[in-house]
Amino acid sequence: MNLDVPTSVGPGRLTIDAAEHPTAVLWLGHGAGGGIDALDLAVLAARLPPLGITVVRYEQPWRVAGKKVAARPATLDIAWRETAPHVLESAATGLPLVVGGRSAGARVACRTASEVGAVGVVCLAFPLHPPGSPEKSRLQELLEPEVPVLVLQGTRDPFGSAETLAEEVSSHHGIRVVPVPGADHGMRVAKTAEVSAAGVRDLLTATVAGFVSVRALDHEEGAADGAG
Repeated sequence: MNLDVPTSVGPGRLTIDAAEHPTAVLWLGHGAGGGIDALDLAVLAARLPPLGITVVRYEQPWRVAGKKVAARPATLDIAWRETAPHVLESAATGLPLVVGGRSAGARVACRTASEVGAVGVVCLAFPLHPPGSPEKSRLQELLEPEVPVLVLQGTRDPFGSAETLAEEVSSHHGIRVVPVPGADHGMRVAKTAEVSAAGVRDLLTATVAGFVSVRALDHEEGAADGAG
């Protein structure tokens, strides 16, 4: 299901792949260089609903308008915040919400997680720094969420490898970094890589499904304790 959503910076679009009996909702944003059909986003949208997780992919207004250059971070955050009530109303009523995205979308999710009431954050290829410029770190954005964060990061990602990212967050117990062997920033691997393209898809599915399910269970137990 597609749903056009007006915001103060232009209309965005939600694509909802609903689970028949959902236990949680995963809301994902795309990167600055592509849309919601990116490999990892498409895999999760196809594979998680049968596991009881509704997947909502958000197309930012700049992308809906057909522009080739992404909007500034503050503008991306505005559109995301203003769309949150529509996500809650259309897909996540009464369900725990996990937010995330790939690359720039992961940055948006981290910056706004608390505001939209997320119980967890999934980062796909978090852009720790621009390629070749490690001094321009975006680590602080990854540290902003007050809820658990899962990062799936390629070992060949020029925006920050899984090893580099793990070292940066080693003292922050709320952040888990899962390496994607041989993957670049687009989660692509060479034919001779240690893990095949099919293996990458399986890794993404199993890891994200497990994280979302645990966050949903923790949320449910917390709600029950509060009610008691």
